[in-house]
Amino acid sequence: MSKTAALTHPADTQAPRAEVAIVGAGLVGGTLACALAGHGIKTVLIDRLDPTTMSAPTFDGRASAIALSARRFLNAIGLWEHVAASEPIREIRVSDGASPFFLHYDHSEIGSDPLGSMAENRHLRGAIAAKMRDLGDTLTVITPASVASLAQTADTITLTLEDGRTVTAALAVSAEGRNAALRDLAGIKVTGWTYPQVAIVATIGHERSHDGIAHERFLPAGPFAILPLPDDNGVHRSSLVWTERADTAASYLALPDAEFLSEIGERVGGFLGALSLIGPRFSHPLGLQFAAQYSAGRLVLVGDAAHGIHPIAGQGLNLGFRDVAALTEIIIDARQLGLDLAHPEGLARYQRWRRTDNLVMAGVTDVLNRLFSNDIAPVRLARDVGLGIVNRIPPLKKLLMRHAMGTVGDLPRLMR
Repeated sequence: MSKTAALTHPADTQAPRAEVAIVGAGLVGGTLACALAGHGIKTVLIDRLDPTTMSAPTFDGRASAIALSARRFLNAIGLWEHVAASEPIREIRVSDGASPFFLHYDHSEIGSDPLGSMAENRHLRGAIAAKMRDLGDTLTVITPASVASLAQTADTITLTLEDGRTVTAALAVSAEGRNAALRDLAGIKVTGWTYPQVAIVATIGHERSHDGIAHERFLPAGPFAILPLPDDNGVHRSSLVWTERADTAASYLALPDAEFLSEIGERVGGFLGALSLIGPRFSHPLGLQFAAQYSAGRLVLVGDAAHGIHPIAGQGLNLGFRDVAALTEIIIDARQLGLDLAHPEGLARYQRWRRTDNLVMAGVTDVLNRLFSNDIAPVRLARDVGLGIVNRIPPLKKLLMRHAMGTVGDLPRLMR
């Protein structure tokens, strides 16, 4: 922790005053705290969990595809150097079941940089915790703690914690994820729906190297992703994100290890050789949601508190990092100009900047999931032909690769 005293602050006293108070110390909120405190913004980070506990292998078992622009951002704020292990994504192969048509991305077609990097979430959380320790008094972490209420004045926003302490700041940020309490306390409406699907997440070992290739296979129940991880003690590893129907996922999760691995083997195929199951299996419900607005007075939303999408393209966390990079730029610019950190023009710019990008990606992932998560013959034929055509149009394929790398559009300075 960056400041042990903050963790034992007596309940009958006030917590330190901050310039920015962030609620939620996950990947998005923790990164924002590191970015702001690293730029000299006095920041308080609040979470119901100790961030160090989120680095345990058993916390959720997920790994994330970090786009090139997001990796540049993490490197710019001094966080990427703390990531214990990552694997470059050199190629992506997209196929529709057993169809002979496919889409193949190769990083060498557009430059020397990889398309992205795979990192286990526990390593990303460990990097955040390590960076926090470097930030001294600029960052105060208050855990475990939950916010009970908020109140705003013309100049401040005050968060009252359940133990009675209060945190007062110029700006508060909700990075709490999809079930964001601050968003609800501020009366910001959310639109969304639940997919009849569940994501089953597991890590496998395999006999042959993955060669840095990520595979996305579209099966009738949903996409099945095989994502390259770094070797561990000589064992080749990949992360699986297996989308299954919600009404059958529980039966797969309940299988003994040998039978569960057999089901994985049928979907992976034999190209990786003999498979083994590493660690526990996890499941996550899937849905789409987006907030009607990204700010209310001195409260602003980032990451899944503002938008949650289907993992079909692996872009959810990258959108969150773009939120963080954009908000960091706006806050730093306000500080340099001597403006209120929550000045309305800045927060309006943040919403314009990020909402369109996030809504477009939400729409794209929703359409892709509905288009590919079925076995309707005419639809299957149309999408297979589409994959084959795109694969044979180099300019279009290169543009799609750059989108996957996050290097197109109006990027924040820290991502360029």
